[in-house]
Amino acid sequence: MPRFGTFLRSAGAAFLIGVAGCGVRYSLHGGGLPSNIHTMAILPFDNLTASPDVQQELFDALHKELRRRLGVRDAPEQKADAIVRGTITDYQSDIPQAYSAQATSATRRLEITVDIEIVDQASGKVLFQQKGMKTDADYAERAEADGRKKAISQLVDKVVEGAQSQW
Repeated sequence: MPRFGTFLRSAGAAFLIGVAGCGVRYSLHGGGLPSNIHTMAILPFDNLTASPDVQQELFDALHKELRRRLGVRDAPEQKADAIVRGTITDYQSDIPQAYSAQATSATRRLEITVDIEIVDQASGKVLFQQKGMKTDADYAERAEADGRKKAISQLVDKVVEGAQSQW
């Protein structure tokens, strides 16, 4: 078995030398955004729903995770290289999913829909945009906050993946 480990280390080193020799550069900087995007301002989303909590929770999650996962720093809107803005267009909670033996719902579903865009401020170019981005999450009865947290986490994942896939 030690020979196999040595082989893997040697093969890995040879691969990296080969890639470097071909002039291929790989970097995590910017997390898939253009190289001129170093700072980002995340604006509170317009909220067209009756749920006031979703706006702040989405803002907090985007603020924390986009900075961390896209490798950008926070900046005020006027100085940011890119702006994240959007609208929460729909929020549905308390959708029955599974039932207990007493024929009352034991599991509920929550759905959140947003329109979002990330814009390069210098050029005005839209770096990422999606209308009607929808996520859902199941939660135990009387635990809507847990479902909202899960759905928002999925939304953030979709935004990060979408932003990274553009470049």
